[in-house]
Amino acid sequence: MRQLLLLIFVFFASQWLFKKLKRAQAAAGNAHAGAGTARTSRGPAASGAPQLPDPLVRCAECGVHTPSSEAIIAAGHRFCSVDHAQRHAARPTGRDAR
Repeated sequence: MRQLLLLIFVFFASQWLFKKLKRAQAAAGNAHAGAGTARTSRGPAASGAPQLPDPLVRCAECGVHTPSSEAIIAAGHRFCSVDHAQRHAARPTGRDAR
């Protein structure tokens, strides 16, 4: 039983050590890259800043969530499709809705 516990402890200790070494190497690599050498552009992931996902907005007609870049905006409301925007615009409002 003690051997099993020792094996588990050694496993977790080695994992912790590998992560620590990996972080140290990454930090050293970043320090060398910023020390006057030209960096090659590898796309948005190379900049170090995480890319945020497109926020979702709710369709005023059906309630489906759509990425804001794909949403249709009409009369101050957001819609998942042009059909829903037209259907919402055709709906009677105010006294006509009774």
